[in-house]
This record gives sequence, structure tokens and C-alpha cells, in this order.
Amino acid sequence: QVQLVESGGGSVQAGGSLRLSCVAYGITLTYRRCVGWFRQAPGKEREGVGVIHTDGGITVYADSVKDRFAISRDITTRSVDLQINFLKAEDTAMYYCAATKPSLESGCSVSAMGFYDYWGQGTQVTVSS
Repeated sequence: QVQLVESGGGSVQAGGSLRLSCVAYGITLTYRRCVGWFRQAPGKEREGVGVIHTDGGITVYADSVKDRFAISRDITTRSVDLQINFLKAEDTAMYYCAATKPSLESGCSVSAMGFYDYWGQGTQVTVSS
């Protein structure tokens, strides 16, 4: 059974940083997969913030976060991490990671959530101003 588990969320003050981690069970986050981070704030639709292609590590970010968010792979922990810097109150949301099945497609979508096959349960980020 495939399971994605996010961790690292919490309550922080504006201007602070958090590092979220996504670990997979039942699959490895390697080999021709897209792994994305998404978020959903109360009363809003889920939105993509960034994705990484596991072959080559190419990343794509939403315009609204690209100067503050960074996705990376940690080979030792077999996780995909999301570094969030200079947190703002509007970053408050549940953050989810998602992964695709292996594919020969070379690109990843940060917006097409139906593209992703596996989803985690999320980790809450709350930013106070």
C-alpha cells in the first residue's frame, strides 16, 4: 500500500522559516516521478506551490511563491522537502505532497492536480503576523 507522509508543519511567526518533509512508503520517490507540494487554505481551493521531477531534479514553482519556496530531494532520507522562507500570514494552509506513477513524460505540472496519483494527509502550517 502506498502512503505519503508529510511532516514539519507548525505555528511560526511571520518572517520565519519551516522545512516540510514528504516520505513515501510502498514506493520510492525516485525514477521518473513528479513530486509536488500543494496547499489549501480555509475556504480556498487547493493550489500547487511547487514540483520536482525526480530525474534531474528540475523544479517548477507557482509565481506567487518562487522567491521564497524551494523543493529538494534528500537521498539519505528518501524524502522530498519543501523549504519555506520569509513566511507570510497568507501562507497559512494545510500543505500536501503528492506523487505520480513513473512516467516517460519529462515535465511536471504545478497546477494539474489530477496528474498526481498518490497524496498525503497533509501537515498544517500556521503563520501569525
